[in-house]
Amino acid sequence: MSTNTSTSEIKLVKKKKKLTPKTIALRALVYTFLITNTIFILFPVLWIIGSSLNPGNSLYSSTMFPKNPTFIHYKELFTKTDYPIWYKNTLKIAFLNMIFSTILTTFNAYVFSRFRFKGRKPLLVTILVLQVFPSFLTLTAVYVLLMNLGLYNTHIGLVLFYAGAQIPGNTWLIKGYFDQIPKSLDEAARVDGATNFTTFTRIIMPLAVPIIVFLALTSFIGPWMDFIFQSLILSSAEKKTLAMGLMEMVTGQSNTKFTLFAAGAILVAIPITILYAFLQKYIVEGLSSGAVKS
Repeated sequence: MSTNTSTSEIKLVKKKKKLTPKTIALRALVYTFLITNTIFILFPVLWIIGSSLNPGNSLYSSTMFPKNPTFIHYKELFTKTDYPIWYKNTLKIAFLNMIFSTILTTFNAYVFSRFRFKGRKPLLVTILVLQVFPSFLTLTAVYVLLMNLGLYNTHIGLVLFYAGAQIPGNTWLIKGYFDQIPKSLDEAARVDGATNFTTFTRIIMPLAVPIIVFLALTSFIGPWMDFIFQSLILSSAEKKTLAMGLMEMVTGQSNTKFTLFAAGAILVAIPITILYAFLQKYIVEGLSSGAVKS
C-alpha cells in the first residue's frame, strides 16, 4: 500500500513539473526582459571602460574596444591632477558620515521602537513627513546655517549635514527591524540587572547586524556619489571631492578631458562595487526585514 502511494505521489510531482505553453511563454518573456535590462545596464559601463583606455581626450573618437588601449589616463590622474587629494577628501567625508549617521540613526530608532513616551506618535509622523520634502529645499537654509556656525567650506560641516539629512528615512527603516526583535529579550535582560544601554549594545545590536551593515553602507555611499551639496558647501581647491574634481574636467570650454574623466569614474566605482559584492547578503536581508509595517 505504501509503495503504491509513493509511486502515485512521484507521478503526481512529475505531472506538476510538466511545462505548459503558457508557462514557457511567461518564462521566455521574463528572461527576455532580464537580458534586455542587462544589456542596457552593461553597455554604458563597457563604453566608459573602453573610453578610459582610448588615447586622446575626445569621446567622439573613442570606441568600446580600443585598437591601441593605454593606461596613460590612469597614470595622469595621479601625476597631473589632484585626484589623490579628491579621493582622500571624499573617503574621509564618507567614512565620518558613516560613523555619525549610523550611531545617531540607530539610537534614534531604538528609542522609538522600545520606549513609550509623550509625543512619540507626533514625532514619528513628523519624521515621516520630512521624507516627503526633497533635500534641495534646504539648500539656502543649510548655506546660511553653516556660514553662521563657521562651518562653511569645512568637511565637518558637510558631514553634519549628511548625517542629519539621513536620519528621517533611516529611522523608519531601522525601527521596523527593531520592532521584529522580541521585547521579552529586553525584559529578561532588565531582570538580570542590565541597563538600557547594556541591553542595546549586547543584545539588540548583535541581532540587528544586517540592518546596521546596510545603514553603514548606504551612509558611506551617499557622500561618495553626491555633487550638489558638496559644490555648495566646499569652495577651496584643497577641500574638493571626487565629484567636484571630475566635473571640472568636462565643464567649460577649455575642459574637455573626457577620457581622463572616464578613467576617474572607473576608479570611483570600484570601491562601491566591491562593498556591494561582499555585503550583498546583509543588504538584501536588511531591506527585506526592515521594510515592514510598524
